[in-house]
Amino acid sequence: MTLLITIIVLALLFDYINGFHDAANSIATIVSTKVLTPLQAVIWAAFFNFVAFFISKYILGEFGIANTVSKTVVESYLTEHVAMAVIFAGIIAAIFWNLATWWLGIPSSSSHTLIGGFGGAAIAAWGFESVHAVVILKIAAFIFLAPLIGMILAAFLSVITLHVCKKTNPHKANRWFKHLQLVSSALFSIGHGMNDSQKVMGIIAAAMIAAHSSGLEEGIHSINDLPAWVPISCFTAISLGTMSGGWKIVKTMGSRITKVTPFEGVIAETSGALTLYISEILRIPVSTTHTITGSIIGVGAIKRLSAVRWGVTKNLLTAWVLTIPVSALLAAGVFWIIRMFV
Repeated sequence: MTLLITIIVLALLFDYINGFHDAANSIATIVSTKVLTPLQAVIWAAFFNFVAFFISKYILGEFGIANTVSKTVVESYLTEHVAMAVIFAGIIAAIFWNLATWWLGIPSSSSHTLIGGFGGAAIAAWGFESVHAVVILKIAAFIFLAPLIGMILAAFLSVITLHVCKKTNPHKANRWFKHLQLVSSALFSIGHGMNDSQKVMGIIAAAMIAAHSSGLEEGIHSINDLPAWVPISCFTAISLGTMSGGWKIVKTMGSRITKVTPFEGVIAETSGALTLYISEILRIPVSTTHTITGSIIGVGAIKRLSAVRWGVTKNLLTAWVLTIPVSALLAAGVFWIIRMFV
């Protein structure tokens, strides 16, 4: 029982860290264009992070991404006596990597950190057969597909919007795009809340399934039995985390990749939001960081390819690719340390 409570607390702590780590994704462009102050922006983003709960539950009627994350590890292995230790090790590794990349100002993926940690600890405990290879491969593929989709959508929307507004007074158009950025930022924050909160829900579900096999009354038989307080807690934690901000990453996302105007902010956030909604339909957890970065690159490339600081982009891509394997190795190390004392 104590270990289950510890896992749930750590999972919600990770969710909180995810919020301030990924706050930049929702607010970087709206802050860099001075549409809102940083404080106003994080409150705006946090509010729509929580609105995402009601959309997921009452409009979509499901938490599909949570279901996918809970199936990272083959469910039959969650009945093993070390299953709780595996989940604990995965969360510890994910928290460590998230804090390290936040401190360094690297917009890495909280999603892939969590998946890598969970999968890495499971492999350390039971071998490669314990993870769903198809699920892992789908998630890994979207390391590249999510930013690519965001980039293509941003380029397409940029061309269409520029054509529609070509006869509009530039000053008037800029004023309108500043207003529209409030809408596009809200849309992206909803996507962020729907996508990222559910990842933690999936981990908590896996822990409660493992607890059920251990005979704990607090356990559940499947993710369909997840108590209502779990999604509410997850969406609340990420909202509070977003309100805490993540200013180092805001700087990278909002200015170092390419200079962003209100027009480009609207396009990047709208493209990122659409990509997140597509992933929600497909039930594939993706990185909001990857998504908005790809969208910002797409916007910048439309002006001219040299407008994008490709050196910064290359460094980001390196961090993205390393996230899953590094998190997996960290989790494996934590699990082996735990086994020495348990």
